Amino acid sequence: METPHIRIETTGAIFRLRPDVTTIGRGRSVDVYLDHPSVSKLHAEIVRRGPYAYVSDLGLSRHGTRVNGKVVAQRLLENGDVLSFGSQRCRVGGLASEDALAETDPRRSAAPELTRREVDVVAALCKPALRDDAFVAPATARDIAADLVVTEAAVKQHLLRLYQKLKIAEGPNRRVRLANEIVARGLVRPLPVAAVRDSSTEAAMPTLPAVPADAAQLAPQIAS
Repeated sequence: METPHIRIETTGAIFRLRPDVTTIGRGRSVDVYLDHPSVSKLHAEIVRRGPYAYVSDLGLSRHGTRVNGKVVAQRLLENGDVLSFGSQRCRVGGLASEDALAETDPRRSAAPELTRREVDVVAALCKPALRDDAFVAPATARDIAADLVVTEAAVKQHLLRLYQKLKIAEGPNRRVRLANEIVARGLVRPLPVAAVRDSSTEAAMPTLPAVPADAAQLAPQIAS
C-alpha cells in the first residue's frame, strides 16, 4: 500500500505524512516547507488518526487553507484531495479509502465547512476567552464588528449561520454556547506561545494566544 503523503504540484516534491502531526508552512522547522510569501511560517497541519487524516488551518495567515477550492478550518481528507496553502497547491495520496467515517457522536460528526469570513468571526468570538489563560466572556457582536471592521448587522448574520451549522438551539446564552461548541470541536486550536509570537510580524487574521492543551478543560469555563 502506498505511504500517506502530499505532493507539491509546482515542484513535484513528495513529503510523507508523519504518523501523528505533519506541520506545513514557510518556517524553518516545519515538516513541509513551502517557500512563498502567501504561506505563513506555521500555516497548517495534517493530523493522522489511525487510517484517517485531517487538515487543520492554524489561523496564522490571511490566505487560509483550502480543500478542493473551499476554505476550511478542519476537513477530513481523502485520496486525490487538492490542498491549497496560500497560493501553493498540494495533492494528497496514499490514504485508506472508505465510504464514510463511523462517528461516535453524530452531533459532532465532522467539522462544518466555514467561509473565510465565518472563520474570522469564530476567531474574534473566542479570542477574549482565550487571552492570557484567564476567563473572559466571548466577544459580543459589537466587539466582533469592531475587530473585523464590519457592521454589527453583518456579524449577527454570520452568527446566525454559525448557530445553524453548529446546531446551537435557540435559548439563553446562545453566543456562549456557540463559543463552547467551537472550542469543543477544535475549530479554535491552542497554539504554542512561541508559534503565536513568531507570527506577529505577518499580516494575519486575528491570532489566538496559548490556552490549555485540553479543550475540554476550557469548555466548562466558558459555559459557567
